[in-house]
Amino acid sequence: MEICVVPDAAAVADEVAERITTAIAGAVAERGTAAVAFSGGATPAPMLRALSARALPWDAVQVFQVDERLAPHGHPDRNATMLRAELLDRVPALAHLMPVTAEDLQQAAGDYAALLADLADGVLDVVHLGLGPDGHTASLVPGDPVLRVDDRDVALTGEYKGRRRMTLTYPALDRAHLLVWEVVGEDKAEAVRALIDRGNVPAGGVSQGRAVLVADQAAGARL
Repeated sequence: MEICVVPDAAAVADEVAERITTAIAGAVAERGTAAVAFSGGATPAPMLRALSARALPWDAVQVFQVDERLAPHGHPDRNATMLRAELLDRVPALAHLMPVTAEDLQQAAGDYAALLADLADGVLDVVHLGLGPDGHTASLVPGDPVLRVDDRDVALTGEYKGRRRMTLTYPALDRAHLLVWEVVGEDKAEAVRALIDRGNVPAGGVSQGRAVLVADQAAGARL
């Protein structure tokens, strides 16, 4: 894994936006399309705003989600709410949001995996990942049975912080051409160390062969 430590959160947002811009531009130049998946949480908002200002062939970009909470459309708990506001309402990308309000959620997870297979051959060009203080990434959280799923690209979790979630699984993440971790804050320093050491945290189970970690100095304090 490449490690890039920059001074602060603003620099992290700019660096991650630049890495994703390069990956998208390269994929479109090579194949005429690009597939990218974004994580949620509070950290990505400035990065998404910066990315939306980049001169990219957005109409050739397929946008997927890394994970999503089971919440109503437009709810502030939904990752899609932030993703729309900061990126999708600003660029003409083709958005494919996780169907977390479906009546049959297991079928919906399978349908989302099938969509990823149909539109991107199951291989994302770039996946944007965050990291929780407990070492979770996507919605791969400590102790959840989803950590053992190896036969599906999309699965449902148990309840975590009040919500079940739909998430990409390790196999889907590990096939990506590029993983870009965006990590900010001193509360993430221990988790960053565990990630790099492939420690006993969910994030440590993600392949590091085609990955870059972009962290601010606070998050990278243990490196």
